[in-house]
Amino acid sequence: MNWKEFSHTLSQALSQSIHIETAAPVSGGDIHQAFKLHTHTGNYFLKLNHLEALPLFETEVHNLRAIERSGSILCPKPLGFGRHNEQAWLLMEHLELTSRGDDFQRGRDLALMHHQINHETKPFGWFENNYIGHTPQLNRWHSDWVGFYSEERLRPQLEMTQLNDAPRQLYDLGCELIDRLPNWFQNYQPEAALLHGDLWGGNSAFTTSGDAVVFDPACYYGDRETDLAMSELFGGFSDAFYAGYNEVFPLDRDYAKRKPLYNLYHILNHYNLFGGHYAQQAQGIIEQLLKQE
Repeated sequence: MNWKEFSHTLSQALSQSIHIETAAPVSGGDIHQAFKLHTHTGNYFLKLNHLEALPLFETEVHNLRAIERSGSILCPKPLGFGRHNEQAWLLMEHLELTSRGDDFQRGRDLALMHHQINHETKPFGWFENNYIGHTPQLNRWHSDWVGFYSEERLRPQLEMTQLNDAPRQLYDLGCELIDRLPNWFQNYQPEAALLHGDLWGGNSAFTTSGDAVVFDPACYYGDRETDLAMSELFGGFSDAFYAGYNEVFPLDRDYAKRKPLYNLYHILNHYNLFGGHYAQQAQGIIEQLLKQE
């Protein structure tokens, strides 16, 4: 990267003079290159990728702005995105992050975000499709949650598994599960809450002052239990986090029964992204769910 040329690109995009003095690589992501930019006006966080990633960066900006508008939990402020030569870029404010902070308050903050309810006639969905990792995520509007979760989440992932050479039995069992999906919602009617959408431990941290931060969202309006389920899938959140959440917005007593149903989406996506044992893991989850009903 020619940082002098890129300084000019940023200056034009942000309508202010930006002079990059140093650009230090930042580790941790597996999709984009990341850099901490030190400029004469302060520090910034930059993501770079191939030009094909430009739509992903655009939706990330929209997602971060939605979380920012909720006034509930801190996220990096998006400053701009665009193309430079044959690369796509996304610029955000730079936050000094640490793994230690007030996890009880982080739970409370997430619960407050989930109180942002969409009351439209078709409340489940989002105004555009976006991405889960770098997998396209469909968000067409639905009036009912079961229809949304069936057609915008499980079925597209199941269909992708067949393109990625998973066993046919995985697809057939998955379709059987979709047919039975209403059984998990006979006594539970979720509201359409503003969701982070990709809430694993690697997408949240704390500022050096201890405030919770979330980033890399895949937002939509859906059942808040999906965020909580994913937070448990790969760990990274303490008991204090869930205590804080439940103090503000107690979970339904049958949440644990639906948790594997919601994490199935992410396991299927991991198979479609990475292959390997995730197909067997997904099939095992489906078989256990079918035994319950």
